Amino acid sequence: MTPQRPSVLVVTVVHHPQDARIRHRQVPALLAAGWDVTYAAPFGGYGLPAPTDARHGAGRLHCVDVPRATGRRRLGALRHARRLVRELGGQHDVVLVHDPELLLAVPRSVRPRTVWDVHEDTAAAVVAKPWLPRPARALAAGLVRGVERWAERHLTLLLAEYGYRERFSREHVVVPNTVPVPADAPAPGTDRVVYLGSITLERGAREVVETGRILRERTGGALSTHVVGPAHGPAEELVRAAHERGDVHWHGFVPNDRAGELLDGALAGLSLLQDLPNYRHSMPTKVLEYMAHGVPVVTTPLPLARDVVTTAGSGVVVPFADPDAAADAVLALRAEPGRAARLGAAGRRAARERYDWATVSGAFVAALRTASPR
Repeated sequence: MTPQRPSVLVVTVVHHPQDARIRHRQVPALLAAGWDVTYAAPFGGYGLPAPTDARHGAGRLHCVDVPRATGRRRLGALRHARRLVRELGGQHDVVLVHDPELLLAVPRSVRPRTVWDVHEDTAAAVVAKPWLPRPARALAAGLVRGVERWAERHLTLLLAEYGYRERFSREHVVVPNTVPVPADAPAPGTDRVVYLGSITLERGAREVVETGRILRERTGGALSTHVVGPAHGPAEELVRAAHERGDVHWHGFVPNDRAGELLDGALAGLSLLQDLPNYRHSMPTKVLEYMAHGVPVVTTPLPLARDVVTTAGSGVVVPFADPDAAADAVLALRAEPGRAARLGAAGRRAARERYDWATVSGAFVAALRTASPR
């Protein structure tokens, strides 16, 4: 008799269905290991159809559309997710949730087999949420810390950063936000700068578009800035206006596998995040993506980004909120193609040796297998 394949219900009501960590790293790792994956995500909320069932390697992928939680309109999505987890959770060996909101959607019967993938410092992040009234942010942060303590007692936790360990009293498996490293990549070119990832004011939207304007003006349009990713809140209008002026080329959301094609051959990759609590303990994945594709990094001095770039010798660190310095760094790389090539090659070496998803995907699958009751 053929043994039944392990199965997992993966749920998000916040993240894009093509989220790099969820859809392009974790789900393929599970399918390759022979798991059947039911992936519940807000396909319709992001204007996408839910894919049809398909076999991938040894496993099978089944997708389910759920409402999207956005801004203050989250209660309906949470109720729907709770019904879904109650109905399908017991049919799967493991339930993997990706949003703090979903901790409230896990019924008691499913908690022993539920894993929470901790993507960020939620209490620190909530301080920057524009949809939350400012007087309520401190209260919300305190509530989040309480929910985290509850989750630690009742669920299995995976952490996306080593720096998150200090928030919890027990030891938890860390599955860092490493990236797939392609087999090869071209040397940096001279005509294109890239920003990859979701863009908000806190993630440097103003700095990116202003850097793009400066580069366009100082090179007569010979050097263009490409923004690859969705814009949120006030940043959306900011980026849209910059796109219409020609200061940047905004591509909107691009699936992770296709985004790599826009990285290849870029002169530099921008990571101009602001100095906010949520970012001080997190590694901007875009920095590792740039390095994996041999693209020199231009980053603000957030601790982890600064340490990775300076240790690897893979880019330039510029001050916070200083688009002139970012533009100067890019133009210096353009004037010295040999230096740009050396930085790009050093980044690829470091990515291959220390930040390759292939080296941690097994630990991720093993952690879910440990959470399974069989």
